[in-house]
Amino acid sequence: MKAMILAAGRGERLRPLTDLTPKPLLKAGQYRLIEYLIQSLVKAGITEIVINHAHLGEQFEPTLGDGSQFGAEITYSAEQQGGLETAGGIIKALPLLGNAPFLLVNGDIWTDFPFEQLVNRHLQANILCHLVLVNNPEHNLHGDFSLTSGQVNQQGSQKLTYSGIGIYQPSLFKDYEVQRLALKPILVDAIDKQQITGQHYQGDWSDIGTVERLRHLTDKLA
Repeated sequence: MKAMILAAGRGERLRPLTDLTPKPLLKAGQYRLIEYLIQSLVKAGITEIVINHAHLGEQFEPTLGDGSQFGAEITYSAEQQGGLETAGGIIKALPLLGNAPFLLVNGDIWTDFPFEQLVNRHLQANILCHLVLVNNPEHNLHGDFSLTSGQVNQQGSQKLTYSGIGIYQPSLFKDYEVQRLALKPILVDAIDKQQITGQHYQGDWSDIGTVERLRHLTDKLA
């Protein structure tokens, strides 16, 4: 299984840090945010990794190289300044990801989620993706989606937050050309067709979207 790390975002709420450094390359403790993810993926046996970049994208390849320092093989999907949003970035990278299901992870999270749980998961023919949901953080108290008997839906009264981790079938994006495109509407359409499963992870997870959250993570790791 290949993995894609989404790393093209501007990181407005992390300014002024992201004026000089892309959000996934910010350090928290000993390593950069994206390095923690790469290390976790390699530990789970996922060594073929695609990273997209846009904002200050020229910093990624000199910093991370070809991945050999991590025991990985990294390829890059460069986007124009401003990026293509989440779905657009995935669609552009599909030729690098191939025809098999791939693991997708946001480059601005920190988690102890065991990615090996997803490596051996096989999606049923009618399932287009499998999402990892987490307890709602303070900045998203209303959550995103509900989970009922392993099926992701929108109707449940108790919603959870999408962690930014999932397995995706390339066919989820087959009807779209490369363009600026958000991911959530595509997910909502598939959810309405009962084509998305999920799981609830209750371990350590943080969306490092603000300077305060980055400082909190740095203190925790210290």
